[in-house]
Amino acid sequence: MLQPYRDRFNAQFTSSKYEELLAHLNRRTRTSVDFRVAETPCFFPNSLMEEFSQTGAHLTHQLLDNPAYLQASEQCVPARYRMPNENPQPNFMTVDFGLVRNSDGTLSPKLVELQAFPSIFGYQDILCRQYIETYNLDPTFSWHLGGLNEQTYWQLLSKVILNNHAPENVILLEIDPDHQKTLPDFHIYEDKLGIATVDITTLIKRGNRLFYHRDGREIPIHRIYNRAIVDELERNNIKLPFDYRDELDVEWAGHPNWYFRISKFSLPYLDHPSVPKAVFLDEWYARPSLSGLPEDREKLLLKPLYSFAGKGIQFAPTDDDLNAIPPDQRHLYLLQQRVSFEPVIVTPHGLTQAEIRIMYLWPNGEALQPAIALVRLGRGLMMGVDHNRNQLWVGGSAALCPLG
Repeated sequence: MLQPYRDRFNAQFTSSKYEELLAHLNRRTRTSVDFRVAETPCFFPNSLMEEFSQTGAHLTHQLLDNPAYLQASEQCVPARYRMPNENPQPNFMTVDFGLVRNSDGTLSPKLVELQAFPSIFGYQDILCRQYIETYNLDPTFSWHLGGLNEQTYWQLLSKVILNNHAPENVILLEIDPDHQKTLPDFHIYEDKLGIATVDITTLIKRGNRLFYHRDGREIPIHRIYNRAIVDELERNNIKLPFDYRDELDVEWAGHPNWYFRISKFSLPYLDHPSVPKAVFLDEWYARPSLSGLPEDREKLLLKPLYSFAGKGIQFAPTDDDLNAIPPDQRHLYLLQQRVSFEPVIVTPHGLTQAEIRIMYLWPNGEALQPAIALVRLGRGLMMGVDHNRNQLWVGGSAALCPLG
């Protein structure tokens, strides 16, 4: 996108360098990176990344500063997963944007979705650095946001995850972590922070305390970096050694309730030029003419509020698609304006779309901080790596900005 860096990179690219990139990533993460890594980083002006960061922060505060929204979002947490002792703010935020072309030819961010749940903060930092090192790019490129650098980024990430606890008393909690595609990310925290990655089914509960096994010892857990998603627990009918409703003596880095409270559910409550029109399906049935949505179904999306990796999204839903959802479940779906994102990344395989995820850290009692960006390149209907199989110059990428 940003010249002359884009053309220069494309001209100097070799497949052997790409294979070298993948090999370095596998070594750095002590595993095989199974999701697709894009051949190229993305080059963006600092001004655009600042616009993304500021817009995402504005949308987040629009929700957190709205008492009516906070009250409504409490009802989003399923009763059996409503955990006590919720943090007053989410420790992690991710806000995804695409780019749209304005009538005057300029580009503007358009919200895809936002989620109060951690993303691959560890792996993404390693990926950005590895692009620069493998391809011999300008070492002054920046990939951190909000004035952070590599050192202060990890200091902030450590503050949020550890909160001054000893690393052995802090765990990364996941479902069957060794078989998750995000395992490379988990290994980075193990190496950088000294914490253990623990399968949620192996926890030990004694009274109101949780423990885990490490090196033949039973170690008390003081804080949990939560990566377990309730959707997956439900989908796989996983039995837990504790109940989410228990009054547990443990802190959460990323309290599980926030996964539900800031999510697709939030979209109808947002009011900003970057936000596409969205309504709950039950409200659309009650007042379709007042929804503000286009009548042309080709311009609509049907989204379940709680799904994983884009599962269940329908493009151009028909009357039969909508009527197939039972009335008592329609409040769990969104009908949303479909947005055409502008392909802006020049590749040997044609122009490619970029979806930019701004990843925020929010230490308890402090300010929301943009920290790093993740980019997904794609030429399919959806941007996730699962939807761009068997294509080249697509997948997970990084946002690099020139100095100054």
